Amino acid sequence: MNTETQQPTDASAIDVCAADDIVPGTGVCALVQGRHVAIFRVGPDQFHAIDNVDPQSGASVLSRGLIGSLGERVVVASPLYKNHFDLRTGECLEAPQNSVRAHAVRVQQGRVCVALSG
Repeated sequence: MNTETQQPTDASAIDVCAADDIVPGTGVCALVQGRHVAIFRVGPDQFHAIDNVDPQSGASVLSRGLIGSLGERVVVASPLYKNHFDLRTGECLEAPQNSVRAHAVRVQQGRVCVALSG
């Protein structure tokens, strides 16, 4: 599990899916407490969660973006406008005003759990 990702507390974490439901190198969308969240699996055991709605278009598509890296940052490229979002922080590298929220994620007993940030 990625130790840089904030760990949710038991009370705040929502069970989303089995870890094996997310193929490494891809993302999925989940509705967590009414919010569209993109959950990404980077490699065999690193998981990240950010808002799924692309702020530039308003479409719920970030989970379908391409995962890669820019320097030291692990990012997803929006499938619509190709903006890059840091998976650890949610920062939009090209236009910081279009940043999204990053959410705490952990795997417990083979299940992916997400806690929404503020």
